[in-house]
Amino acid sequence: MSQQKLGLKSKATGSVECLGQAFPSEETRREHFLKLLAEKLKDPEFRKIEGFPIGRDEDILALSDPPYYTACPNPWIGDFLKAYGTPYDPKKPYHREPFAADVSEGKSHPIYNAHSYHTKVPHRAIMRYILHYTEPGDVIFDGFAGTGMAGVAAQLCGDRAEVQELGYRVRDDGVILDEEGKAFSKLGARRAILNDLSPAATFIASLYNLPCDAQEFDDEAKRVLEKVSEECGWMFVSQNKGKTEQAEYFVWSDVFACSECGKEFVFWDVAVDQEAEKVHTNFNCPACDAELTKRKVQRVFENYFDKQLQKVCKLTKRQLVLVSGKGSLGTGERPPCQSDTDLVSKIAATDPASFGWFPTEELKPGDKTSDPFNVGIHYAHQFFTPRNLRVLASFYKHSKGGRFFPRILALMTGGLLGISLMQRFRPKTTFPNMILSGTLYVGSLVREWSAIKWLNGKLRTLGKAFQKKSYTSMIGVGSASDTRIPSGTIDYLFIDPPFGSNLMYSELNFLWESWLRVFTNNKCEAIENKTQEKALAEYHNLMCMAFKEAYRVLKPGRWMTVEFSNTQASVWNSIQTALQNAGFVVANVAGLDKERLSFNALNNPTSVKQDLVISAYKPNGGLEDRFSKRGETEEGVWDFTKTHLRNLPVVKARGGHLEPIVERDPRILYDRMVAFYVGHSTPVPLSSAEFQAGLAERFQQRDEMFFLPEQVNEYDKKRQQMEGVGQLSIFVEDEKSAVAWLRNFLKDRPSVYSDITTDFMQQLGASWKKWETRPELRALLEQNFLRYEDGEVPGQIHSYLSTQFKELRNLAKDHAQLRQKAKDRWYVPDPKRNIDVEKLRNKRLLEEFWTYLPAGYSPPALNPNRGESLPGLTVPVPKIPKGKKLRELRSEAVRVGFKHCYQAKDYQTILVVAEMLPESVIQEDEALQMYYDTAVTRTGGNE
Repeated sequence: MSQQKLGLKSKATGSVECLGQAFPSEETRREHFLKLLAEKLKDPEFRKIEGFPIGRDEDILALSDPPYYTACPNPWIGDFLKAYGTPYDPKKPYHREPFAADVSEGKSHPIYNAHSYHTKVPHRAIMRYILHYTEPGDVIFDGFAGTGMAGVAAQLCGDRAEVQELGYRVRDDGVILDEEGKAFSKLGARRAILNDLSPAATFIASLYNLPCDAQEFDDEAKRVLEKVSEECGWMFVSQNKGKTEQAEYFVWSDVFACSECGKEFVFWDVAVDQEAEKVHTNFNCPACDAELTKRKVQRVFENYFDKQLQKVCKLTKRQLVLVSGKGSLGTGERPPCQSDTDLVSKIAATDPASFGWFPTEELKPGDKTSDPFNVGIHYAHQFFTPRNLRVLASFYKHSKGGRFFPRILALMTGGLLGISLMQRFRPKTTFPNMILSGTLYVGSLVREWSAIKWLNGKLRTLGKAFQKKSYTSMIGVGSASDTRIPSGTIDYLFIDPPFGSNLMYSELNFLWESWLRVFTNNKCEAIENKTQEKALAEYHNLMCMAFKEAYRVLKPGRWMTVEFSNTQASVWNSIQTALQNAGFVVANVAGLDKERLSFNALNNPTSVKQDLVISAYKPNGGLEDRFSKRGETEEGVWDFTKTHLRNLPVVKARGGHLEPIVERDPRILYDRMVAFYVGHSTPVPLSSAEFQAGLAERFQQRDEMFFLPEQVNEYDKKRQQMEGVGQLSIFVEDEKSAVAWLRNFLKDRPSVYSDITTDFMQQLGASWKKWETRPELRALLEQNFLRYEDGEVPGQIHSYLSTQFKELRNLAKDHAQLRQKAKDRWYVPDPKRNIDVEKLRNKRLLEEFWTYLPAGYSPPALNPNRGESLPGLTVPVPKIPKGKKLRELRSEAVRVGFKHCYQAKDYQTILVVAEMLPESVIQEDEALQMYYDTAVTRTGGNE
């Protein structure tokens, strides 16, 4: 692709070409498209697009650099794809295994640190995935783009030095070799379409992804900062012992009142031990000596008249307690002097509006707004001290209207949180930034950094991230479920979506967006949020819609990578079922270590220390066509399985060992097949046991995993080079995982009941789900395994005994000594015999499922007038009183029952039983969520 087609200046003429149109310069290009965008903004239908941000036309235009970035839905995405995309060609060969290796990338790169945001995936981590799945010129899409790291990664795939930093080697012809010297990709930039609901996020993304002359930006930023320093520098100069001193920061302390005597005191004076450099949790009232904690005291507020709001406001009372300055007397911290307090009074006497505009937007109630509300903060400007607010107003005034206004504004927003009241102070802490991430928390000790000094420091960081890049990205603001991207046009998807209630993005972005003057439309924000009345079910529905849109725009046979970070099983399950409901097939889950942990990850022992990466693919058109013709037959099952096995990793090595590939486990393969069938509203032709028996007949088995014939050689060759195959650890929390643990235990050592008991009971700890009936070990064994009683010793037992006992080696399977030793040992049945075991087990589980029906309810498929009874029932069973929830149940029984009802198209019964279950039962179980979602869809959501 030529430079001019990418929108770069021609050295000969100075002209640029953009989306097929020629312009004399970048300025004329920008003016042309701004005019078109202004006309578009006047169209009422355009503003009805889902996720359209809240803001005036002039503010949206001020941020935008169309057609490459618009602070609203980008109307030129279709043109971008016409110019640079390639149509889907089913005849063009494309095959990738999922990227199965775990990835670890740090956060120290200048690009990562240039502008803060709540979550970011390092661009070098994303580069690994893009290089694996795409070719130069391919178009990727990130519907939850955040700060646009996927776009940065796509462009830097054409940077030889960056690619080599990943540990890859690049040949002279551009072919990229992995760590083992195997060619797997090509050097060359990819193109990106970036979308996010947040104007703040996409604004930051535009800074990272659009070209900028770093030197020109630096010159303009320094000019603005000089103007600000001339106007506001006096606010940071005081007289200490008759000498002039330049302040670096000030420390403010909250004032509280004793709950015992009512006397006011400064928190700093009673709780901070400067010699020990610590803040005490317990302290004494200086007036009455009562022992206190922050929970026992009352916050003191003071009233002031706010000229901008034209009303009396109430803020927490604070006192200046420490100054850090630099002057002829040296550098360091000292108590404030009269000059410092006089300076505070002088600043307060000035009209802040005389320094320029600043936002007074009201902070709406939300799940994270109680922290600022508790200290009296209800408006954007109240997040800053009077001193720093005036600096920010001056900065905005001197940068407004300039050619680099968005970039200069980015410099300010990049430092905004650091110079707000959310900047905490802790003795002994040398790290300059002490903001509690993921919150709007304002502490009792606030460090007021010099805004001028802070912004100068931020300029040095930000400038390193700006480069003379190409225009390879299109960026817009909108919902991930309404992208306006043509179907089947995207080559690869990388998505880092919100995860449940982890972060309240629209609330946390309030401060940035108040200065940008364009706000998130949170109606379709995919989060759990009590204030927005969004529980897990609403989050799940929003993610389903987003993934369905992602599925629509992706080319058949191509891949999506989903980065996941959440400790809750229910949210993990919600993401997986949303993927499957959309039509994606999960092929691998790997780790992504961002190295630097968040505050929560460092301090919460239950936090996930490593993000997970889900690799999923959209089935190609050939499979879909074949499935439409023979999906209800066994042939359809094996066609899907063969295709799926081809899309799974063959080997995964770590530390000299092969790691087991979970997705090749027969039970996981069955779950993926069932999910595919349910997603296509097709009855499942085979039971789990029948499926496993068929696997053994049709495919090659190694180490409890199944492979295609052409994959086995690669696996065997790699296995010979390794020390062994690792074991999966099984976390026992319900009947299903207990059976899995027993299967893992017995396949290695068939045992008698007494030898199993001790090990099994140790697994049934505090992690057991509270609603799950604790099964008897004997019942689990009888319903899922076989016990040897007489006759020829099964091969599994024979192999184990002949290995463990020398005297039993080389004995025939019907030898009396061998039979005696094998007596009463439980073992895992072979696939063919397991069919009968499973049928009997499912009959018992289905019988129990019918006991979960509410009194007075009969499944609509039954006709009592003809004497029909519930399948599997041998005797009448009592029913639960209507409206009463089950306290204890067997999830396995619900799984079998839901599957039976799905096969019978009895969606009503699924919904009725779901109402009887504790909410978490379905939320934390992938199979139940899948059947439930299907039932809701098929009945229109009505019970």
